[in-house]
Amino acid sequence: MDLPFHQTIATPLRQKVIQIHDRLCAVYGCPIAYFSNHDPLSELISALLSHRTKNADSHRAFQQLTRQFPTWQAVRDAPTLEVERAIASCTWAEQKAPRIQQVLRLVGEQTQEKWSLDFLGEMPVTEARAWLESLPGVGPKTSAAVLSFSRLRRRALAVDSHHHRVAIRLGLIAANVAVGASHAILEAQLPEDWTAQQVYDNHEVMMLHGQKCCYYRNPACDRCAVLDLCPVGQERMKQA
Repeated sequence: MDLPFHQTIATPLRQKVIQIHDRLCAVYGCPIAYFSNHDPLSELISALLSHRTKNADSHRAFQQLTRQFPTWQAVRDAPTLEVERAIASCTWAEQKAPRIQQVLRLVGEQTQEKWSLDFLGEMPVTEARAWLESLPGVGPKTSAAVLSFSRLRRRALAVDSHHHRVAIRLGLIAANVAVGASHAILEAQLPEDWTAQQVYDNHEVMMLHGQKCCYYRNPACDRCAVLDLCPVGQERMKQA
């Protein structure tokens, strides 16, 4: 009988993951404070706005949307063009406005107009993620963000493009593994007894390392805290 995926993780790989985590935590300071205290529905809308958008621009769009409309029901019922104008600072506002309204219609139906996703906090994480991912436009990154970043503070690993790039260079995932597929692989590599805070920290330090050291172009391998664990970095240093 096949073992669950998390039980097939080789001990050396898990040791490497922990070593990377500990070193990056020493650099970036763990535990890292949660950056958001949104309720889960607000976090869902914020995450949908953030797709392919800089954080500052998506934050501005969210702030304008919530200033202009007093409730999520009002966003759902507004003319789509008004929603699009409110979120104009984010990319593809013309696509995101009708998608957000579609999601809000479904949420309204499935919560009997209660406009709360707090019930996700009572569900097993796998079931909560499946519920979220049944909504249009919601994939693994968004479902993890809603559960982890919102005030639910659930144990779910989000993977953004920086995190993904660092994981590939460190040899934690193959180069051909897409961001979406990487969520299950990278989360399965983490110790099962880690808390939600530790899982959140893991995402944050991997993301921060991608932003501050392991750049898309010209990574600063000479000052990388995990260079000896990084096959790509070691090869780059040999060629320097």
